[in-house]
Amino acid sequence: MTDVVKDPAVPGIPEVRTVTKAPRSARSRRRSRRVLLGILLLVISFVMAAPFLWMFLTAVRSTQELFSTPMPMWPNEWQWENFRTALERAPFLIYARNSFTIALVHTFSNLLLGSMCGYALAKMRFRGSTPVFVFILASMMIPFYAIVIPEFLMVRHMPLAGGNDLFGQGGIGWIDSWPALLVPALVSPFNIFLFRQFFVSTPTELMEAARIDGANEFRIYARIMAPLIKPGMLTVALLSFEQGWNNFLWPLIVTTSTEMRVIQVGLSVFRQEAGTEFNLLMAGTTMAAVPMIILFAIFQRSFVNGMVATGIK
Repeated sequence: MTDVVKDPAVPGIPEVRTVTKAPRSARSRRRSRRVLLGILLLVISFVMAAPFLWMFLTAVRSTQELFSTPMPMWPNEWQWENFRTALERAPFLIYARNSFTIALVHTFSNLLLGSMCGYALAKMRFRGSTPVFVFILASMMIPFYAIVIPEFLMVRHMPLAGGNDLFGQGGIGWIDSWPALLVPALVSPFNIFLFRQFFVSTPTELMEAARIDGANEFRIYARIMAPLIKPGMLTVALLSFEQGWNNFLWPLIVTTSTEMRVIQVGLSVFRQEAGTEFNLLMAGTTMAAVPMIILFAIFQRSFVNGMVATGIK
């Protein structure tokens, strides 16, 4: 197909331009592939969201409807008071406060300590940097369940804490206290690895120019390099907050009182010897999941970009 258009460089003289259009069959195939891809993504999205939808529908059912046969797909009566009953049955405000405190402290500590470690491994050359990085990578491969008992014994026999003597005997150490909940996860090897990957891609020339201008190493890290990895900061912040908020096994092991329980452990109050109150359990689970759903919905674009950038580097 040939179109005649005016040449802006030479007024009054037309320019003959040949425009080649894709055949109709090729456009149809591309359109069909896009439709099929959209249907596939829609099915996958529904499969991924189905457990959350079922959790919510169970939270608003009555007890009689839960054990009816067959149970209807949609509740006949929406029991919104299940959420209020769940709040009255267990001190969820205390559980949520503890979980939020743990998540917030771990977020800030991982951002600060993890970024400093990642910066040192990526930009500072010192003797032993490679073995240290290898050790951090190796520690990422050890599952938490393999070290939970030694870690518990360290917390239990912490010297001069909880009535223990200098040798860690005679008391309970850090058991059922804030240090036991906060200290073991102040920095994660995985977050150090993420920060190191982000800092590797930053221009070293900026550091050299700052050193010539007389800036010290901490100022270079805080004022020049750290602002360049904002997607990485947000990625680590979301991951750290999620891990702190959803932490279950470790708080279950090191806490014994209601005042120190977290929201994931507190959900077990609805499981009793006589049976499990599934509607109240799902109501509490829904309330526990809402903060993370909101955070990921707001920051999902930056989170995905940060993870993709880390993989590319």
